Amino acid sequence: MTHYTFLLLTLCCIISQTHAQSNGFSVELIHRDSSKSPLYHSTQTHFQRVANAVRRSINRANHFNKASIPSSTAETIVTPDSGEYLMSYSIGTPPFQLFGIVDTGSDIVWLQCKPCETCYNQTSPMFDPSKSTTYRTTSCSSTLCKSVRDTSCSTDGKETCEYTINYGDNSHSQGDLSVDTLTLGSTRGSIVSFPKTVIGCGHMNTVSFQGQSSGIVGLGGGPVSLITQLGYAINGKFSYCLVPMFSESNTSSKLSFGDDAVVSGQGSVSTPIVPSTEKVFYFLTLEGFSVGGNRIDFGSDYSGLSAEGNIIIDSGTTLTLLPDDVYSQLESAVAKEVKLERVDDPSQQLSLCYKISATGDLVVPDIIAHFDGADVTLNALNTFVQVDDGIVCLAFAPSQSIAIFGNLAQQNLLVGYDLLKKTATFKPTDCTKH
Repeated sequence: MTHYTFLLLTLCCIISQTHAQSNGFSVELIHRDSSKSPLYHSTQTHFQRVANAVRRSINRANHFNKASIPSSTAETIVTPDSGEYLMSYSIGTPPFQLFGIVDTGSDIVWLQCKPCETCYNQTSPMFDPSKSTTYRTTSCSSTLCKSVRDTSCSTDGKETCEYTINYGDNSHSQGDLSVDTLTLGSTRGSIVSFPKTVIGCGHMNTVSFQGQSSGIVGLGGGPVSLITQLGYAINGKFSYCLVPMFSESNTSSKLSFGDDAVVSGQGSVSTPIVPSTEKVFYFLTLEGFSVGGNRIDFGSDYSGLSAEGNIIIDSGTTLTLLPDDVYSQLESAVAKEVKLERVDDPSQQLSLCYKISATGDLVVPDIIAHFDGADVTLNALNTFVQVDDGIVCLAFAPSQSIAIFGNLAQQNLLVGYDLLKKTATFKPTDCTKH
């Protein structure tokens, strides 16, 4: 969504509750296909939801046109409905509850606001800024307005700062760049409020999603993303633990901030977050993969990227997407190790698929992702996804545009971001118990 893809948590989860303790707090993330989600479609089958998640993944990557990634551009290169997690939050005084799509590839929090000139069909109540005593627009001559990309001055003579976000599918959001109090609810019964949070109050929004979602919650690295704005309050730290999303468990994932987001201890490994002109994204350096005794190196010439910062970590993309040559070698290495009957993907989206027994037992080799300074072991839960009765497929795909370390690969890993130290840390964790 403006150079935003997807944290996170992209990353679609719903933050429905948070707990505050000292300098840390946590919120619930709800996957868009969970029965708790306002985007949940009860008429869809489990495997239809899997196929749709795979399709969104591929579409998300296809909008990463490497020719349109220069720092001068302000358009997002993904579609706004591609995120996989939602969060619940409140804006204004008194607090007005909303659901937003969480996106680690976005750098602004925007929501539909009354009066709405051109809006998508939001089935939940819409925020009315005139009802909030703490809502303020910003001046187009302000430093804040000048620091945000693609802003302009209103034509009504009020000199209000207006933002515009253009998406990869030609949809967009436009409205007033404003400030108001943002509140997160607490699982411990208290609330966490952040006054004067910068938001986009959208009055003209043409996007491809609809339903209860009010807009986007950007968790990327831009100047007005939620993460950047919380800044010192969270000491530049956030983490998430994604529960297996296609299991029958009703346990929600968790997004944590500040002291609650510290990832350390036995089994934790860290890798640098690589600085980039594209400050919205979190780039890591992937050196290669190991499967059995085979090593697949990640070349440095892909998409013109250097050896450093050659892959984006994204909670909003389901699959892990790799350059064609790297994917081809990885698929061959996995196929060499797996002794199961190969079959076709019924949805014709994934390449390497196998028939499994009625018991669902899946014996496949671990894949080790070799990040700079951090070896992350990916087991069957991270590397294969069941797409139909008795059929599983490798949850990786080739990409013509950009490499992405997706959220299936991050399941049951506690993933921490320390933006002051510029590190990402991984720790194997049973996220249903975290």
